[in-house]
Amino acid sequence: MSNRIAMVPVALGLGANLGDPAATFATARRQLVAGGLRQERLATIIRTTPVDCVPGTPDFCNSALVGDWPGSARELLALCQDIERQCGRPARHSQRESRLLDIDILLFGEQCIAEPDLVVPHPRLRARYFALAPLAELAGAWRIPPDLVSVTAALAALPAP
Repeated sequence: MSNRIAMVPVALGLGANLGDPAATFATARRQLVAGGLRQERLATIIRTTPVDCVPGTPDFCNSALVGDWPGSARELLALCQDIERQCGRPARHSQRESRLLDIDILLFGEQCIAEPDLVVPHPRLRARYFALAPLAELAGAWRIPPDLVSVTAALAALPAP
């Protein structure tokens, strides 16, 4: 009998447009590793214009982080939300407003999850350049369920930013 824990490959999207996003992303990465994430890699940070935000919202910094997770998607969501709060994000926060940190679960292996507060793959992943571009840097061949289109193909299907 083995005590090995099954690891699931995960992809997270990181976003911020307040404070020092690079430092915040580094803090989030350290906390994710402390929480169990392994073999993590962080993509280059890109700057993008806000999508679906209130007028006057400053540009966002976005990145992706991939790694191996030893638990459930629900456990990863709880950790991500805890890290967001530790980094200064209020528990109740409009998606249309500026933020110090946003961590989204983009992919959890090739699983499809549809729960009221947890949908994977992220429901807007294929429409969001700011999520796909950093993810393609790290995991372009990763297949997005349910139809298993690669991250690179999904990015190529978007109009130029």
